[in-house]
Amino acid sequence: MASLRADAPPMLPVELVALWWAKRDAWDRAHDLLQDLTTVASSRVHAYLHRVEGDLANAGYWYRRAGVAVATDSLDDEWAQLAGELLAQASADSALR
Repeated sequence: MASLRADAPPMLPVELVALWWAKRDAWDRAHDLLQDLTTVASSRVHAYLHRVEGDLANAGYWYRRAGVAVATDSLDDEWAQLAGELLAQASADSALR
């Protein structure tokens, strides 16, 4: 959350950078980062972005691509959960290097 005060996102995996831009109300920028990606993580964030947009049919498609149930909690709660999960995964991945 502290990084949101910076002018640019920290060096993180693209899915986290997309969430950073989404939290800064830069939906198009966030979406552009994920447009051509099809990993589970990118699909999950892509679903969130379409939910933010209000395009629930498209969001549903991306939730299915990610293999998860459609989120029903608040957008803020979903963002926090996604960010936490992706940060934990990035930390685990860097520990393996």
